[in-house]
Amino acid sequence: MSLELGLTTFVELAPEPGRAETITPEQRFKDMLEEVELADQVGLDVFAVGEHHREDYLASAPAVVLAAAAARTESIRLSSAVTVLSSDDPVRVMEQFATLDLLSSGRAEIMAGRGSFIESFPLFGYDLREYDSLFEEKLELLVQLAAGGPVTWSGRHRASLEGQRVFPEPIQRPLPVWVAVGGTPESTVRAGSLNLPMALAIIGGMPERFASYADLHRRAATAAGHAVPPALGLNLHGFIAATSQAAADTFFPPYAGVMSRIGRERGWSGITRDQFDAGLHPRGHLVVGDADQVIEKILFHHELFGNQRYLLQFSVGTVPHRAMLESIEIFGTKVAPVVRAEVARRTAGTDASAP
Repeated sequence: MSLELGLTTFVELAPEPGRAETITPEQRFKDMLEEVELADQVGLDVFAVGEHHREDYLASAPAVVLAAAAARTESIRLSSAVTVLSSDDPVRVMEQFATLDLLSSGRAEIMAGRGSFIESFPLFGYDLREYDSLFEEKLELLVQLAAGGPVTWSGRHRASLEGQRVFPEPIQRPLPVWVAVGGTPESTVRAGSLNLPMALAIIGGMPERFASYADLHRRAATAAGHAVPPALGLNLHGFIAATSQAAADTFFPPYAGVMSRIGRERGWSGITRDQFDAGLHPRGHLVVGDADQVIEKILFHHELFGNQRYLLQFSVGTVPHRAMLESIEIFGTKVAPVVRAEVARRTAGTDASAP
């Protein structure tokens, strides 16, 4: 059993700490493409782009951004993180990611979720009171479309399909669809019952409290009659530098800026340095430190969850581009080889005994 390692980004657009001016959108995209190109070169497995419809983020069209990344990379898998499916059309999503799959020679994935922000609902004319039913219905349709072939389907929120096919057809069949979950049992059970891999976001608290969701996901798949449980991924905030002090000092200002801004919007206080430092604890949720510390934490989380994928968001806020490149370099060349070797050693016996 292997462990895929990778990065997520929302392509943040905010002033770098200590600088009054904001980077231009054009330059931010150029920086991001250089970052994904390096991630590919150092052997990381996944690069995922989120979707937000706000002035402080550029990634409102993940498939377009990923298509640009496809032209600059060769091996790294390209995923959304997440596609806000509740306020989108599954047919159009399938068309976009099938196109991306062709452009990338079979490297596209969809990570579908309900989204942590709500701006897309009024923007596209959806009722927030139907937040859950929109996602459940559209996920059902997306899964059918991803499987391929003519689709017959009907629901409340879009026109029915009668034996229709979607073009272009992707290379991968089924086109991989992951479900992003923020910690709700209902979403976890839904993903397991549909036999869909789940990406579990851990952005606060002690990771141990999320471990039950991994078990719930597997049990739901088994109860639904699936012989092999679907994959589990973890999404966390993190950053790597040559020293633990440099990692913390570089990451804290942009991280605190974003979390404090979101906190004010949602009625809770900002992040203090003491709270941030608490998250750096070896059993905490922030994967920030030097290579050895990050290796230790990734392996600790793998022991807790038995996950098959591990994605880190380095750019929580606008981290200086040069520091981002250094962090990606360390992740790919120093962290990833050690983590992969240890996970392979741990799971060798399990894989050998599998039917």
